[in-house]
Amino acid sequence: MTASRPPRAPKAQATTSQPSAEERALFRQAVAGTRPIHPSGRISLTPPAPQPIPLQRLKDERAALAESLSDEVDVDSLLETDELLSFRRPGIGPDIVRKLRRGHWVIQAELDLHGLRRDEARESLSGFIHDARAQGVRCVRIIHGKGLSSPGREPVLKHKVRAWLVQKNEVLAFCQAKPADGGAGALVVLLRGVSGPRSRPG
Repeated sequence: MTASRPPRAPKAQATTSQPSAEERALFRQAVAGTRPIHPSGRISLTPPAPQPIPLQRLKDERAALAESLSDEVDVDSLLETDELLSFRRPGIGPDIVRKLRRGHWVIQAELDLHGLRRDEARESLSGFIHDARAQGVRCVRIIHGKGLSSPGREPVLKHKVRAWLVQKNEVLAFCQAKPADGGAGALVVLLRGVSGPRSRPG
């Protein structure tokens, strides 16, 4: 004789309560006059925070550029033997210097080194050339003065600036400025660029 198994309990049926007619009426009353928001397809993104400007790193780079320039370069051996002592890098034709002297290219920026000590002038010059090159500037003027107020009236800074420019690979050529642009107290410098130099209109 076998024992009979107890009957299994019926499985519970999941039931969902439906809102009553009164609840539906209250909901319709609450949302009366509203309109559904249609999706715009746009995603709002939080803009990234601006990166801090590495001022100290830029300062260090400029100082390193300045320190790389030697004061012992014999610049006179590298200058053309004309009355204006111009310079052109190997591979640059003499016509470039002639055009530079005649003002063929627009002077887009200038640096005035008046009143600066040698180290200050060297650092300023390096930073100026670096920034001009980064901004795509091709033709600049460097005002070094005529040295009339220097001890012995010797244009020390004038010779130093020429020696420093010769050592800068960014410099393709330079010459003494025209009288209207500073004469013997300034240089007009042509910088290396990706695109061709920009000429004066007309």
